[in-house]
Amino acid sequence: MPQEIHQHTFANGLTLLAENMPHVRSAALNFLLPAGCVYDPPDRLGIAAVLSDMITRGAGERDSRALSLALDSLGLDRDESVGSMHVRFWGATLSSNLPAALELYADILRRPRIPKEEIDPVKALALQDIQGLEDEPRQKVLIELRRRHYPPPLGQDRRGTKETIERLNVKAIRSHYEKLFQPRGMIMSVAGNIDWEPLRDQVGRLFGDWKAGAEPSLKMGPPPEKRAHLTKETTQTQIGIAYPSVPIGHDDYYVALGAVNVLSGGMSARLFTEVREKRGLCYAVSANYQTFKDRAHILVYAGTTNERAQETLDVTLAELERLKDGVETEEVERVQAGLKSSLIMQEESTSARAGALASDWYYLGRVRSFDEIQSAINSLSPERIVDHVRRHPPGDYTIVTLGPKALALKS
Repeated sequence: MPQEIHQHTFANGLTLLAENMPHVRSAALNFLLPAGCVYDPPDRLGIAAVLSDMITRGAGERDSRALSLALDSLGLDRDESVGSMHVRFWGATLSSNLPAALELYADILRRPRIPKEEIDPVKALALQDIQGLEDEPRQKVLIELRRRHYPPPLGQDRRGTKETIERLNVKAIRSHYEKLFQPRGMIMSVAGNIDWEPLRDQVGRLFGDWKAGAEPSLKMGPPPEKRAHLTKETTQTQIGIAYPSVPIGHDDYYVALGAVNVLSGGMSARLFTEVREKRGLCYAVSANYQTFKDRAHILVYAGTTNERAQETLDVTLAELERLKDGVETEEVERVQAGLKSSLIMQEESTSARAGALASDWYYLGRVRSFDEIQSAINSLSPERIVDHVRRHPPGDYTIVTLGPKALALKS
């Protein structure tokens, strides 16, 4: 069945994307606003996360309880999240409830109350999130890894710090909202059983007169030190490794994705097999691809015992560098099967499709077709992956460890 995708950009800069999926009875909506944690001022780290919680605690004529009841009455499965570049609002419901859901989200995004009486409970939750990192050493080492690997503010964590959260007040939060919540650069995507023209007209009525503000800008700081150890008396050592890759939109994007999936695309992938299964060095090991518009990186994690931490680090680095020596046909076939399976599941999910529409538009300025993606997956081969790895070899590592003892690191 051919894809039916529509796009319209309003005069104020809001882009609406929609994909009609007539075989389903639901619809998902997705809002991406360029207000992620990279835009948090240094003395107000965590403000985007606090705002994303505050903004749903009353909007328009509804207080917090009335708004929650209105959303629940639509059977709306929903969430808010803060990423590096965007704040995301997401919801899924019956397609017949989509117009009413849009009315509510217009209030949330354009007319939030940001009530003063809600700030203390929201800050308390934010502080609990920060405190909870002490019980999540994996998350803690990965947060520090990103902070060390990316030039500031790209490595900022959405949680902020205890000190910056405690000093937040309603005036600062409202000011942050006024500065960053606006239609310019905002992407709204809808997928499901929808009618394009009525949807476009309703979005125009609800958001078309929203005044555009200045586009937010970023000033990169100097790169941080690439080596760090976080001392913590524990029976385990956490290891984080990061190195550059090619961003989405690069000619080698799919080959880079293939390479990282050879390393970490399931229980038969190299890191799991060589580091965990054959040598029993660690209880968890993985590698993931992460991209910005202009840069991308591979983030590797391993969790192990203190006694085997040094060997785990050494073997993991050796496996990353061994990739250039060759890839087996069976490995590529496994990677292709996994990527195709993900693609098929995305085809059947309105939420996944709404997210993919917005992501593609942000990164590429267009929406990729299933045929394009499948063709790229089919074109993967051992030779192409090895050639890519030799041209873009793992190296220039950022390495962060957490545990009682620092490890010997490569220079």
